[in-house]
Order: sequence, then C-alpha cells, then structure tokens
Amino acid sequence: MTAPSLIPAIDMWAPFVPSREIMAHARDHFPLPQLGYLRVFWKQEPSVELFRSLCDRIVADDELILASLDAAGITRALITGFDEASTGGTTFVTNESVAAIAGRHPDRFLAFAGADIMRGAEAVRDVERWVRDHYFRGLSLRPFMTGLPADDRRYYPFYEKCVELGVPVSIHASANWTTCRPSDLGHPRHFDVVACDFPDLKLILSHAGYPWVLEACLLAWKHPNVYLELAAHRPKYFTAPGAGWEPLLRYGQTTIQDKVLYGSGAFLIGRPPAELLAEFRALPIKPEVMEKWLWRNAARLLGLAS
Repeated sequence: MTAPSLIPAIDMWAPFVPSREIMAHARDHFPLPQLGYLRVFWKQEPSVELFRSLCDRIVADDELILASLDAAGITRALITGFDEASTGGTTFVTNESVAAIAGRHPDRFLAFAGADIMRGAEAVRDVERWVRDHYFRGLSLRPFMTGLPADDRRYYPFYEKCVELGVPVSIHASANWTTCRPSDLGHPRHFDVVACDFPDLKLILSHAGYPWVLEACLLAWKHPNVYLELAAHRPKYFTAPGAGWEPLLRYGQTTIQDKVLYGSGAFLIGRPPAELLAEFRALPIKPEVMEKWLWRNAARLLGLAS
C-alpha cells in the first residue's frame, strides 16, 4: 500500500518494468540505433551484450516490482510497447509482454500500445484491437526511432483513431541520444502542427520538450489538450542554474499547472522509483500544485477514479 505520509503518484512514463515477459523479449531485441543511450545514461561503452547483462541482473517477479512502486508511493505506472521494427530493425518491447503484466495487475499498470506506423492501416487496426479488446489506455510513439517528425502525414491515421477511441498519444518530444537521428525530430514545432490539425487529440509530450522547455510550455498553454510529462530527467537538477527548466518551474505553477504530469523513466536513469520521487517531492513547488503534477492531472486525463 502507498505510504500514508506521501502524496501518491501516477508515473506517466515508467516506461517499462523488468517483468519476466518484458525482459525475455527486450534482452534480445535491443534496437541498434539506441546504443547511444547506453553510453549517455549508463556511462559505459555501448554494446548489445551490456544491455543483455543488465536485463539478466534486474529481471524480477511481480512481487518485487510492485514493492518498488509501493516504496515510492506510486499507485499506477504507465508501461508501453515500443514497436519501430520497420525503421529500427526490431520490436523492442512487444505489446503482448506489456499486456501480460498489466493483465495480472490492472489496478497498478496503465498499458500503452507501441505501433509501427510504417505498417499503415494494419497497424492502425492493431492499435484499435489493443485498446478495445485488451483495455490499453493509449498509444506510444517515438519519432526519433521512426525517422519522421510528428506532423508527417503517415502518423495522421493513428491520431484519428486515438481521437475516435478517446485515448491519448504519448509521444517522444525531446532531443535524442542516437548518433543517426537528428534531435530536431522531437522539437515542439512539430507538435504545434499536430495539435492544430487534431484539436481533440490528447497529446502528451514526453520529456517536456527538453531542451526546448519554454516552447513546450507555450504549447501546453496554447492548446487545451497538450500535456507535458517530465520523465527521464533527474528532478534534483530541475532547479540547477542553467539547466533550462526555469520555464516549467514558473509556468508549471501558474498558467499550465493543470497540464504537467509526473513521469520517472526509472529504468533509463537507473535509479529506484523511490529515489526519483524523493527528489521530485523535494522541489520548491506549491503543495497544491505538487499534488496536481503527481497524480490529479493524470487521473483527470485518463478518467481514473481518485
């Protein structure tokens, strides 16, 4: 159970947990374009073997995974498939593996579907099946792995389907650490076009558009259905001079206080969820706003009971 002294949290980008199903597939399907992430986040010479050894070390039974969430005060966590096989060479995390643990613990995990947009209409039908038949909560996309900006028309059938289904799209909106895909693919300018073309689409900008935080904040201010999620950054650096988070700390407590969502990215950062949330709860944020960032905004967005 959630520790009573903590404001509870909904983690809107875990993005996956080391369950046996997820690790069994992911360890042998690491996308080569993402090797740069191992160098940047884990400070080691990147290799597929390095990733496999990590998977073997951290794979865990459900009880341990849930205990780590409980220790952090996380009531629900968003986990997602990553499917860019056409452009990334492999499906990193299958929707089936996400559905397995989410199905066992539907009150703890928010399943989002990955989709290979290059498969077109077939992939759109898959998204609908995961949402309608398996109770997935949304769609997850990564333009830097697809190689196309978010306003490319090949995404549009997926946006249309999500509007029809009433589910949000969580989309990578930040610089990326590959050495073969330009960071501009995550620039907020592309999401401005999408929000104009799909005003009813619930669009979650993952990683808050960093380092273009001011532009991302202005998009969340401008568009009623654009949200900012903060994962994959150490919260203790949000207040560091020159780190670039000043717009979030200002506008996030005023004009867009209802549009900010907590996310951890704990797997990527390599820190326990409890440690990251302790840093986050220590930020100089007004208590009523902190509660919104940690869970109220996410609960409203996803239609979750309090």
